[in-house]
Amino acid sequence: MLDVDHMTVAIGDAILLADISLTVPAGETHVLLGPNGSGKSTFLSAIMGLEPFELTAGTIRFRGIDLAGLGVSERAQHGIGMAFQRPPSIEGVSVAEFAAAVGGADRLAHGAELLDLEAFVDRDVAVGFSGGEIKRWEVLKLFLQKPDFFLFDEPESGVDMEHISAVGMAINELVAEPGPDGAKRGALLITHTGLILDYVNADQAHIMNGGRIIHSGPPKELFAHIQASGYVAPG
Repeated sequence: MLDVDHMTVAIGDAILLADISLTVPAGETHVLLGPNGSGKSTFLSAIMGLEPFELTAGTIRFRGIDLAGLGVSERAQHGIGMAFQRPPSIEGVSVAEFAAAVGGADRLAHGAELLDLEAFVDRDVAVGFSGGEIKRWEVLKLFLQKPDFFLFDEPESGVDMEHISAVGMAINELVAEPGPDGAKRGALLITHTGLILDYVNADQAHIMNGGRIIHSGPPKELFAHIQASGYVAPG
């Protein structure tokens, strides 16, 4: 579904990611683990086409479509959606109005209940939300948009323990529900704390360090290795 082949990403002359290859098949959720500053968020941003990150080598293909040269809106129209770590607030636009604008009004009640955000539907988007509430809102946003492939940038960071399970269950439901044409969805998720792994049905994990993917393996086994030995390849 997502095929990144020997990708290098830079800002000007500074190379941030080097020679990265990663494939996420349809129906799977993959997890990206790594220390702060290792390039995880840059990787998601490059897939989404966010500035100022520039693809200088390799390819990013989504369902066989080469994303090079496509802007953020075009990538979204092809079916990629992202839950941001630090999204903007939108004053004057309520959550309910946002849901209607993206064609997700019929999904708002269920998503808000699942993420314990029923009291927020009449509030302006992310205005005055706490850090954890913003993260839950970003997952709800994807419930409303219903993309085919989800990028989650640390969805549990700042979320209280009571709601991490809700975030995980919501992510599972998003990925498990087939698209309108019956096609499977997929996801790539960054986690820093690893707590979300207790609730998300993850299929594969990858360690990123120094702007490179250095190892891949079963998510919980790989996280246990990181807890014991740090962000290094096993063996």
